[in-house]
Amino acid sequence: MTRRPLNVLVVGGGGREHALAWAAASSPRCRRLLVAPGNAGTPGERVAVAADDVDRLVKLARGEGVDLVLIGPEVALAGGLADRLAEEGIVAFGPTRAAAELEWSKAFAREFCTRHGIPSPRYATFDRVDAAIAWADGLGAPVVVKADGLAAGKGVLLPEGRDETLAALRHVLDEDAFGPAGARVVLEERLSGEEVSLLAFTDGRVVVPMPPAQDHKRLHDGDRGPNTGGMGAYAPAPVCPRELAAAIVRDVHERTIAGMAAEGRPFRGVLYAGLMLTDGGPRLLEFNCRFGDPEAQALIPLLSSDLLDVAEACASGTLSEELARWHEGTALAVVVAAPGYPSAPVQGLPIAGLERAAEQLDVTVFHAGTEQAGDRAVTAGGRVLSVTGCGPDIETARERAYAGVACIGIEGAQLRQDIGWRALARAGAAGGYTAAGVDIGAGGRAVELMRAAVESTHTAHVLTGVGAFGGAISAGAIGARHDPVLVASTDGVGTKVVVAVDAGRVSGLGHDIVNHCVNDVLVQDARPLFFLDYLGTSRLDPELAAAIVTGMAEACRANGCVLLGGETAEMPGVYRDGHLDVVGTLVGVAERDRLLPRGDIVPGDVLLGLASSGPHTNGFSLLRRVFAGVPLDVAPDGLAVPLGEVLLAPHRSYLPALRAELDRGARRVKALAHITGGGLVENVPRVLPAECGAVVRVGSWPVPGLFRIVRDVTGLPAGELHRVLNMGIGMVLVVGADDVEAVRRDLPEEAWVIGEVERGPRQVRLV
Repeated sequence: MTRRPLNVLVVGGGGREHALAWAAASSPRCRRLLVAPGNAGTPGERVAVAADDVDRLVKLARGEGVDLVLIGPEVALAGGLADRLAEEGIVAFGPTRAAAELEWSKAFAREFCTRHGIPSPRYATFDRVDAAIAWADGLGAPVVVKADGLAAGKGVLLPEGRDETLAALRHVLDEDAFGPAGARVVLEERLSGEEVSLLAFTDGRVVVPMPPAQDHKRLHDGDRGPNTGGMGAYAPAPVCPRELAAAIVRDVHERTIAGMAAEGRPFRGVLYAGLMLTDGGPRLLEFNCRFGDPEAQALIPLLSSDLLDVAEACASGTLSEELARWHEGTALAVVVAAPGYPSAPVQGLPIAGLERAAEQLDVTVFHAGTEQAGDRAVTAGGRVLSVTGCGPDIETARERAYAGVACIGIEGAQLRQDIGWRALARAGAAGGYTAAGVDIGAGGRAVELMRAAVESTHTAHVLTGVGAFGGAISAGAIGARHDPVLVASTDGVGTKVVVAVDAGRVSGLGHDIVNHCVNDVLVQDARPLFFLDYLGTSRLDPELAAAIVTGMAEACRANGCVLLGGETAEMPGVYRDGHLDVVGTLVGVAERDRLLPRGDIVPGDVLLGLASSGPHTNGFSLLRRVFAGVPLDVAPDGLAVPLGEVLLAPHRSYLPALRAELDRGARRVKALAHITGGGLVENVPRVLPAECGAVVRVGSWPVPGLFRIVRDVTGLPAGELHRVLNMGIGMVLVVGADDVEAVRRDLPEEAWVIGEVERGPRQVRLV
């Protein structure tokens, strides 16, 4: 085969032929392109010759010096166009009339399949209603009624029940619904499963398959309504993976090509096998002897080879697998049909938005039933056009196709909104959780990464290890206590996780949640026993999860408790992409007679404040807004270190500072208040008796730089600041006035006198 320039004629005027002409026009070998009869969108020179007018088509090809004819529709093949062109020495891409009988006679196709062992449904052929219904009754299963001859894709009826079957047979055989094409019917058992179209190029010897495609025959969404010529298609269809496609080519295409050659009907061109993928394996529904429509509009854009090279090789017997190459990715075509289709499509309606649709990324509009009326295209058929979107996957291709469709305006147009839904469903289910955005494997990797850190907190009392359904710890861990009480706390890190993720500093979140919960039980004089964690995320990053849990383990070891177990949950759609939720539950133990707060708090008792290590885990909704314009790696005036470092300083545990004081035989601490959400204003009253309030002297402790900046730039009143933020005080001790100096002296860090208890309503007054 030489790659000489060619004069090309495309026969036909539908969407398939527009796709063929589009591919031919893009070939560097195409010297001149004619399309007969074409439509309002086909490139090249339109010639007003019908696709079934074989004599005029041959005359046209001969008179215009055509070198290669691409035959689109079945009527031209059944009319013997390829045979007539061969007589004139003109190369035709399409089988002879004898070979095309596989399509133009369904009875012949079924008999051929029987002779050559091609897997097919049970069938019988009839020309009388009574004989046909008797066979259907004997089959005892739903049937498909097919007109034997060509019926423009509409000769297949799917009746439900005996009455509909009888009506369908009378419609075809007695009422002459399909003319000569319905003089005989083929009844077939109705198969169940998914349909797939597997097309192949062939030169009569070599078979080169195309990507499997899936058509949508019914008019309405959900595969409902009457059969049509096709309302959309996409390729490749994941329902037919590579191994299955290879088996179909072996059992259907290659047997067919060999059988046709053996019967003296060599087949060259495109062999289309429409198949049902049943539980018992693929079964042939029908043969077509050309590109399908709308499959062509999805397949041809995926062909990376030159279509003219492939067509010429098929006709000349020189086809090879290397000659037909395909782009990676997916193409999806959505058909836009005229109102009234398929029974009585409305003609002459103006079509708007074609230019805008063509401007969409990776979108091609293929005309079908269109004509030019003055300066605009109008409807001139049932299926007016198709819009093909291409992309790396089915989701992208589908989005682009429907974006193109949205640009087009035809009054009363019909289209399906669910083209490709089966592939979307399969893609969503493939791999189970992973394809749904949940990576179970990632969870396993995260567990292995965090295992050593978690187990480093375990003692001999831990009875189940990492990965058990539930954490088990011996009651002996409570130790020798007179009247033990279990104290539990559950909390979350909150909005701080957003700052941590943005800064790429998440390990501190583990310290945050453990220490927060330790402090919450500490205020009741409980010592931590074990901790349970929860990490929720949109998409699990094993290393990130391990860093957070490792931080938890470090905090548990520092506080002398066990990281007993937890849950790492991946929930796309619940959490926004990149977002986390870090939550924990801690159980501690206390002696009943040492529980805090004590009942002897009286006016005059003193409030001592211990320093916070930063914002801890509260106030971050405000802090994020205040510092939204400051990069986290910048140290604003008033801070000695970058902002991110200050914001993400881990929530400290007060157990090391208070352990010795709380363990004293002489109980000098009457109450503890952990300053969390609500600040001093709302947390101190929680430990006071009903008849007591407290006064807090603002300015009696050094306010850290971060809080001073917030105070200065926001102008918020003191009451609001001390309700939202801890303002530098993370734990408050209530101590009798006589014990203040002794407690301050014995604590390992400075404690500021920040106020005192007073008689009055249970609230805090800031002065």
